Amino acid sequence: MVGKTFVEKIFDAPQGSIVFKKPDLILTHDNSASIFNTFRKMNGEKVNDPNQLLIVLDHNAPPTSAKLANQYQQIREIVREQGITKFHDAGKGICHQIMADYALPGMVVVGSDSHTCTAGAFNAFAAGIDRTEAAGLWKQGETWFRVPGSMKITLRGKLKPGVFAKDLSLWIIGMIGASGADYLSIEFHGEGVRTLTVSQRMTLANLASEMGAKNAVFPLDEVLKEYLGNSWRGDGVWADEGAEYVKTLEIDLSEIFPVVAAPHQVDNVKAVAEVRGTKLQEALIGTCTNGRIDDLREAAAVLKGKKLPEGFQMVVVPASQKIYLQAMREGLIEIFLEAGANVLSASCGPCLGTGQGIPADGYNVISTANRNFKGRMGNNESFVYLASPTTVAYSALAGEIVDPRGIETDEKFPYSVEENHTVTIAEDDNRRINGVWNYKDVNDLNTDQMFAGNMTYSVLSSEPEKIMPHLFKGFDVNFTERVQPDDILITGSNFGCGSSREHPAVGLAHAGVKAVICKSVNRIFYRSSVNQGLPIILLPEAVDAYQPGDSVEIDFTKGIVSINNKDFTFAPLPEKLMGIFKSHGLVNYIKEQAS
Repeated sequence: MVGKTFVEKIFDAPQGSIVFKKPDLILTHDNSASIFNTFRKMNGEKVNDPNQLLIVLDHNAPPTSAKLANQYQQIREIVREQGITKFHDAGKGICHQIMADYALPGMVVVGSDSHTCTAGAFNAFAAGIDRTEAAGLWKQGETWFRVPGSMKITLRGKLKPGVFAKDLSLWIIGMIGASGADYLSIEFHGEGVRTLTVSQRMTLANLASEMGAKNAVFPLDEVLKEYLGNSWRGDGVWADEGAEYVKTLEIDLSEIFPVVAAPHQVDNVKAVAEVRGTKLQEALIGTCTNGRIDDLREAAAVLKGKKLPEGFQMVVVPASQKIYLQAMREGLIEIFLEAGANVLSASCGPCLGTGQGIPADGYNVISTANRNFKGRMGNNESFVYLASPTTVAYSALAGEIVDPRGIETDEKFPYSVEENHTVTIAEDDNRRINGVWNYKDVNDLNTDQMFAGNMTYSVLSSEPEKIMPHLFKGFDVNFTERVQPDDILITGSNFGCGSSREHPAVGLAHAGVKAVICKSVNRIFYRSSVNQGLPIILLPEAVDAYQPGDSVEIDFTKGIVSINNKDFTFAPLPEKLMGIFKSHGLVNYIKEQAS
C-alpha cells in the first residue's frame, strides 16, 4: 500500500483533492481592520469562533501615521467587542514569532500573511491566505484547501562553523528557483534535521514562501519535544515511509558555504566570495526570518567592542518584546548601541519599507530579511542583499560584503536560475493588443511590482477605486490607464509571487479583467484571485503558442482557451469555486449562501 505524505494525513485526502476544513488558528495582523470591513460586507456580526483568532499588531508598530493609529484603535475595539482573547498589541512582537507560543504539532494554521508557513517548524500545517478569505473564515470558521503535492528534502551531515540556517535556506532557493516548489508541501527529513534548533527550523520554514511552496514542515522529534516541554504531549503527524513525492532533494549540510541573495530576487543566489567587496551603506538585522535571540547573539558577538563605519546606518529589530527583554538582560542591546546601531521595537516596518530604516537612493543594504524585491525596503533606487546575521554583522563593520569566516575563497554558487525577474515595461512599450496584455516574457511578476508594499496599509484592500491609480505602477506604468473590461493577461511562470496582499487581485477584478492565462501562479495569489472572482488559467502550452496580435477566446463552461481558433483545454474548477466566480467574489457568494 502506498503511504501518505504529511499533508495527505492532515487533510485525510489524496493529493489534488479539494477539502473543506476548520483551521485551529486564524492569524491576522494590521490588516484586521480591512478584514473586519469585508466581514461586515458578508453580513457578519459575531465571529464564528473567537478562540480560532490570533491578532497581532506588528507591520507598522508603533503606527506611523494618524490613519494607521486609527486603524489600530479600531482593531482594539473589534477585539474587545468580539471577545477575542489571543491579541497582542503593537510592540509585543512580529506575528510569526508570536505564533511560536501557539502553534502545536498536528494543527492547521492559516494566516493573512505569506510567511505564515513559519509555523511549520512546530510540526503544524501552516499556510498563507488573503484578507477576503480571512473574513470568510471569521464568518464561517472553515475554508477550502487543495491538497498539495509534496517535496521531500533530506538533510545529511551538519553545518560548518560560519554557516547558518539562512545560508541553507538561500542555498535551497538558489537550487530550485523562486517557483521551484510551486504549490508544494515541503517536508524536511534526514539525520541532519536533528542538528537544527527550532529557531533555525523557523528560518527554513519561513523562507519556503520564497520558493513558491504552500507550506514547509518539520517532524516532531526530540529537539521539538524539548522545546515544547511539558506544554504538549502527543505523537504529532508525519509522513509514512512509502509516501510518494513530486520532487526530492538530498543535501549534505557540510557542503554548504556562506551565500547571499543578490538584488532583486531571492533566488539570485551567489557565494559571498562572488560579491565580496561590494560597498554597503546600510544593514538590517531582525524580521520574522532572523530576529530571534540566537540571531541577535550571533550578531552581537561580532559587533562587541567595535564601531560601525562613520555614516553607516544599521537597524536591529528583535522579533518580539520577549526577545528584546532577553537581549537587554544579556547585554546585547548595549553592544548594538555602543557599536552605533539603532535598535527598534518589534515591527515588520523596516523589512516592508513602511517604518524606519528606509534606505537612500543608491544604497546597498545587507539584510537578514526574507525579500529583496526592487523597492522592498521603501525605495526603488536601493539594492538589497540577503544574508545570515553573522554575515550581515561582519559586512556592516567592514562597510562592504565580507566572508563571515574571515577567509578569502574562490567559491562559486554551483546552481543558476533563469534571470528574468526584473522585467519592467518601458513607457512607450504598448503591451495591450486586441484586448490582450502580452506579458508572456515575464516570470516571477511579484506583488510588490503590482502594488507597492509601502502602500499596503494606506489603502484598504476593499477600496478598489483607491487601488487602481497604483496598480502595476512598479511594472507597467501604462496598465491602469489602458486596461479595459474583458481584457486578458497572458504571463509567464510564478505569477503573483511575493506577499499575501490581495490588492492586485482586487484591482484586476475591479478593472473587469476576464482572466489571467499563465504558466504557473503563486499559491496565495491564486486563492486571492478566486476570492475576488478573477479566473486564473494555468496553460503553459497556450502561453507558448500566443503571439502578439493573436485573437484569444475563453469558454469557461467547456474549459477551452482558443488562440487563433486553436483550442487548448483546462480542467474546470469544482462547483463550489465556480459558484464564487458566478457571484463575482467570495463576499457576494457568502451573502447569497446565507440568504
